[in-house]
Amino acid sequence: MSDVADKLSYFQAITGLQDIDLCKEILSAHGWDLEQAISSFTTSNSDDNDPSTTSSVANVVGTSDDAIDRYERLAMVNNRGAGPPGLAWKIITLPISIISGSLGLVSGAIGLGLWVVGGVLSYSLGVIGLNSSRRNVESSSAPLVSAMAAASEAMRFVSIFERAYGDRHPNFVPDSFMDALQRSRREFKLMFVYLHSPDHPDTTSFCEETLCSEVLSAFINENFVAWGGSIRASEGFKMSNSLKASRFPFCAVVMAATNQRIALLQQVEGPKSPEEMLTMLQRVLEESSPVLIAARLDAEERRNTIRLREEQDAAYQAALEADQARERQKKEEEERVAREVAEAERREKEEEKARERAACEAAEREAELVKLREAKGLALGAEPEKGPDVTQVLVRLPNGERKGRRFHCSAKVQCLYDFIDSCSDSLEIGNYSLATNFPRVLYGPEKLSFTLKEAGLHPQVSLYVELNS
Repeated sequence: MSDVADKLSYFQAITGLQDIDLCKEILSAHGWDLEQAISSFTTSNSDDNDPSTTSSVANVVGTSDDAIDRYERLAMVNNRGAGPPGLAWKIITLPISIISGSLGLVSGAIGLGLWVVGGVLSYSLGVIGLNSSRRNVESSSAPLVSAMAAASEAMRFVSIFERAYGDRHPNFVPDSFMDALQRSRREFKLMFVYLHSPDHPDTTSFCEETLCSEVLSAFINENFVAWGGSIRASEGFKMSNSLKASRFPFCAVVMAATNQRIALLQQVEGPKSPEEMLTMLQRVLEESSPVLIAARLDAEERRNTIRLREEQDAAYQAALEADQARERQKKEEEERVAREVAEAERREKEEEKARERAACEAAEREAELVKLREAKGLALGAEPEKGPDVTQVLVRLPNGERKGRRFHCSAKVQCLYDFIDSCSDSLEIGNYSLATNFPRVLYGPEKLSFTLKEAGLHPQVSLYVELNS
């Protein structure tokens, strides 16, 4: 912790001192070496009946009478009503191989570290015992224990334990140490640690009579997250070194602290009866329950705050999306109306052009028809005078109008059609046929090349126009 503010905050959390100036003086006197300062403070506190305590600290801090007075007042508050030994605290630095085995330590320990800062250390514990020896990180050259390998070791331990002692025992989680610690953090429980020494003479009796007793195992399962490991396995061996296990059977109660460390709340070394174990665990749980409850309530409050914020964000998002949908719908409607108006204008222009084009084409066709009729009329030549070789032709039109003319008997039947085309504007050229009534003879395209005489129309004939269907 290189940052001055972090060191100051951490020193206050560990020692329970509230006077910032005094904390600064103590840390400054130790060259801002956090562990030395904490060690000096807790060593002085452990000798509450030793008259030399205050003067020793005064020498560390300086000769300031004000500083001495402040420290004495705080020492009195810290040691007030100590009575029987309270919950023993040690801050244990985990081996890097244990930390590396589960990457969730950094984020997970922060939440549990709030328990320490929030109240466990400031809770009315009796004597606060902080291990003054430096717990350095284990050699980084040791082989890393991956999370999968550690979990495999834990599952193997549970399997071997059940084969040896049966199914009634604390529910050891089949996870690595750090994953189990994370689980205890999530469940707001303390963590019960059992280090198993298969070769120790007291192990069998302790497991059968104490650890597997119905009352104790039920209490542990209800109130703790239990983790067990054999000291023959890699992670169990490393944890025995970290916890400084000197006697077996070995049990401990821990919780996560900050900066890749765990807080050792209670350790039990050597054989104990179920009643003794139960009494110690109940005391640890009783003294820690205010902090656990506060942490749980704080987490619930944070969850409620997050949920409320999420609901507000969701409501805002829904309102925003509704506004955007309305705006989008309005814009789409405006665009649709504009497209319809543009389409209507385009169609109207096209229709207008089509009408103009049709009118122009009709005028051109009409002009061509007029020219054609005039050309056919000119092609007939002058009407011949009556004579033996002249045929008199009378044609009745569909509208009742009659047209008559004289033709030379050698003229073709086509000349009769040219005559009708030239003198009648009501008939469409090529859309009718000429015929006689009695007998009915149709003079169609096959007879157009016949002369009037050859067609039997000489010397005179009365024809009518029959429109083609």
